[in-house]
Amino acid sequence: MSDESPADRFKSVLAGASRAIAHEKEIEVNWTADAPSATGGTFRLPMPGRSLPREAAMQARGFADSFALRLRHHDDRIHIRHAPSEPAARACYDAVEMVRYEALGSNAYPGMRGNLDAALLARMGSDPITRAETPETVPVQAALALLLRERLTGQPVPQIARAGVDMVRDWIEEKASADFEALAASLQDQRAFQSRSLEMLAHLELTRAEDAELPPDDAEEMDGEEQTEEEQDGDESGQDQQPSEMAAEPSQGEDEGESEAEGETSDDMQEGQEGEDGDEGMLPVRPNRPWTDIPEGFDYKIFTEAFDEVTAAADLCDEEELTRLRAYLDAQLKGLQGIVTRLANRLQRRLMAQQNRSWDFDQEEGLLDAARLARVVVSPGQSLSYKVERDVEFKDTVVTLLLDNSGSMRGRPISIAAISADVLARTLERCGVKVEILGFTTRAWKGGLSRDAWLANGKPSHPGRLNDLRHIIYKKADEPWRRARKNLGLMMREGLLKENIDGEALLWAHSRLLARPEDRRVLMVISDGAPVDDSTLSVNSAGYLEAHLRKVIEWIETKSPIQLVAIGIGHDVTRYYRRAVTIMDVEQLGGTMIEQLAGLFEEE
Repeated sequence: MSDESPADRFKSVLAGASRAIAHEKEIEVNWTADAPSATGGTFRLPMPGRSLPREAAMQARGFADSFALRLRHHDDRIHIRHAPSEPAARACYDAVEMVRYEALGSNAYPGMRGNLDAALLARMGSDPITRAETPETVPVQAALALLLRERLTGQPVPQIARAGVDMVRDWIEEKASADFEALAASLQDQRAFQSRSLEMLAHLELTRAEDAELPPDDAEEMDGEEQTEEEQDGDESGQDQQPSEMAAEPSQGEDEGESEAEGETSDDMQEGQEGEDGDEGMLPVRPNRPWTDIPEGFDYKIFTEAFDEVTAAADLCDEEELTRLRAYLDAQLKGLQGIVTRLANRLQRRLMAQQNRSWDFDQEEGLLDAARLARVVVSPGQSLSYKVERDVEFKDTVVTLLLDNSGSMRGRPISIAAISADVLARTLERCGVKVEILGFTTRAWKGGLSRDAWLANGKPSHPGRLNDLRHIIYKKADEPWRRARKNLGLMMREGLLKENIDGEALLWAHSRLLARPEDRRVLMVISDGAPVDDSTLSVNSAGYLEAHLRKVIEWIETKSPIQLVAIGIGHDVTRYYRRAVTIMDVEQLGGTMIEQLAGLFEEE
């Protein structure tokens, strides 16, 4: 213990306090340079620095307190059961639930109040509400959450966000003041709080009035004797449920999903939270919703392609850093690599079984059958025996893995995506299947040089896509795995993961596959939700990028010879892709990739 640093002692105390708050024995605290996150009982908190400055230490405690309060007071099953599908309503619904469990801690523990305030200020530092200039640009979920926090805890709106909140304060209080009182009265009861939240969203005209109340049958099912065994198990251990936030507190894991009903809803779990805090700013809200009314004449535009780039991974950082990042990736996932490798070996056996050589014997011509030469010695009058190799049905194949490199993939999801792609590429290469690994993101947050050019050009209306694309080639199809292995470490680089424009990335990967000579071409997309780019969505119609993605997918699935399959991490991609699967635990990624590919290869 004599060699323990102040940061280590602080981490130990922080873990003990989190266990006490959450009433959980198995909580571990780790430092991270990325955005704060929680996966089950593992909290990843911002490193406060060697000297433990007071403000940084309070921020770390605030994030830890928030994660612990969520474990103790929040049940994902209750939360997602009647979550609204409208993106704005869902964002508000998630934000006020976060206010609820943080208010319970803030009101119960005066010391915790200051910590939570410090974490809130860290989140607010890059929230769009701090830059809003008109009421129309104020994010409703942020303003609603701050006003509700003010009512539930008595704490004023932070100065940095006060101007934005004041623009919409009168409108919100006029429509929802009574709802605030009802929410305050049901603070301890998550189910009742959820019902009041839905009523408030209806009063704010964010949802339909008929959706504001829980269906009586469902409420009885949750509480009555007709409740299923799986739901009873969930209710009995509701306080022990692992959290899952994909936005405001990103990458918080969850391991529910036992029941079919839960599986259908849990993928929508957290797309509407306020965004996670990275060193480069708040991540955008990730919508994940059905898009039904796509205009037939939808016209996708690009303001400028001058600043887009397609680049090799090795060109984005030097050799020394790439080696260090790859070593970091390997160290992060030693345990997982063994699991994925075993699954990959299973895939290899299945593929090799399809490629085994098969022969027809006793033919009049062909290759001499050496195994039957003894018959000639015993019976010299017998003719020589020949064999002919049968045609192999296994087609020459190339697989492209297109990985979402958006900011919401930070932490464990991107690490597991990288190592799964690595192991899969190695396995398929042994089976004679070529693999290309691609990634997509943007060069900058909030528009980059494209937005600067748009502003300089007088801000023309409806400019279309308004950000600088960055498409990354981690491994070319004809490149040996051993040569490209190091490149996958780039995904661990701080600052790489930004926003995602899926439709154009899909077209890019598709065009590369079309140029390949192989008979079977497979495109596998690994993503965690719908396309999101704040700059584009702020100046175009709602759902602009999502509508384009749907058009692209429909075209590929109906017109293209390429087989398209998608894997969604934490979000339901089956609403976009015809052949898709959603996983709620990133640990499933390796096995799911292998099963999906094996299924495609076994098709006639």
